[in-house]
Amino acid sequence: MRTDALALLPAAAVLLTACGPDADPPSGSAPETVTETIGDTTVVRTLSGSVWGTEATLVPEVAIGWLDGPEEYLFGSIRSIAVADDGTVFVLDLQAQHVRVFDSLGVYVETLGRRGEGPGEFSEAEAIAVLPDGRLAVRDPENQRVTVFGRGQGEVAEWGYTGSIQTLSPLYTDTRGRTWLLAGDLDRVDALVMEILLLGPDGTHLDTIPTPSSDHEVPVVRAEAPGLRMTYGVPFAPRFHWTVHPSGHFLTGLSSDYRIELAQDEGVLRIERSQDPVPASDAERAYQRDVTVGRIRWSLPDWEWDGPAIPEHKPFFRALLTGRDGRIWVQLSTEGRPVENAHHDLDDPGSFRVTWEEEIRYDVFEPDGTYLGVVVTPEGFSGFPAPVFSGDRVWAVTEDDQGVERVVRYRIQVGDGS
Repeated sequence: MRTDALALLPAAAVLLTACGPDADPPSGSAPETVTETIGDTTVVRTLSGSVWGTEATLVPEVAIGWLDGPEEYLFGSIRSIAVADDGTVFVLDLQAQHVRVFDSLGVYVETLGRRGEGPGEFSEAEAIAVLPDGRLAVRDPENQRVTVFGRGQGEVAEWGYTGSIQTLSPLYTDTRGRTWLLAGDLDRVDALVMEILLLGPDGTHLDTIPTPSSDHEVPVVRAEAPGLRMTYGVPFAPRFHWTVHPSGHFLTGLSSDYRIELAQDEGVLRIERSQDPVPASDAERAYQRDVTVGRIRWSLPDWEWDGPAIPEHKPFFRALLTGRDGRIWVQLSTEGRPVENAHHDLDDPGSFRVTWEEEIRYDVFEPDGTYLGVVVTPEGFSGFPAPVFSGDRVWAVTEDDQGVERVVRYRIQVGDGS
């Protein structure tokens, strides 16, 4: 069993390195790129190389959360994290239904909210974000509102909205102080229509806009029985991804190609990169198929796979994310590896003794499409909830072998840091 070095330290929060928060990584040679204009679209295509010139890694600097220690540093289930300009860290605990606040060195400051339906209370809060003026917004769809905590003691506002749905998506904000809420048209009886409610800095409803979409149809497998219908996407099939950029525009991409587009005030920036897709091994494809079959057999024990074949190559990317500074982070598909399943359940047809995991890696681009390079994450790093990226710092949730969750601040280090 791997021993987590952070867990062996006696302090509840620990400063792991003295490197300053504004330190820049060294630069490599300039990447080989081609830039062209097609109508109102500017295409930046990276053919080879990167600014950093080599892979970058994440060096831990501050860790928050311990197995044994003061209650303020024990997390039940971290659902969302946010970071202010001064490095203050906000952690939403789904189980406790409150937000704990820590300073830039990981020292506990205060707790915001609690479970309930009254002012400043949460029912099923699921995502948080920091507004440009430092206020903290908390999305609570069960109470159909966004609760906003000001910087002063007791400053709390509530922004009610309708069409609230529970979702795993982050809470999006932009540099104009607007909040983007993923909601649904609950009056539709045939299907849930997703839309975005755009709120101003004071919570005023500015607009309702459709979520980005694509003509691409994800191949699926279906299982039906009287009164039951299930649909699952085919593993490794390309999907359409989107997120909200801090500029207040959509970043989108269909993962069948390494091509992503950032809408701008005037035109579109298209970012492309020459790269081969990652192959999906026969063993990993068989595992993914067995997982899908196992899930369906919970309800339909005799069901057999009758859907499209699982692709032999993985999509180019798994998610699109953005940094607080406008940088673009592309979570890549990577080669899978089999690992023992410590939580294997013999009674669960969807549980297996061996699972497959992928290393989490990101391609990082400047807002103008310049390719900086790839960031390789350490063991225990989790892509959910969404990490926070800001300049050369990354805040993310980690989990050790004992299941202990922490929030760790990392510094991007290029090469050996020399």
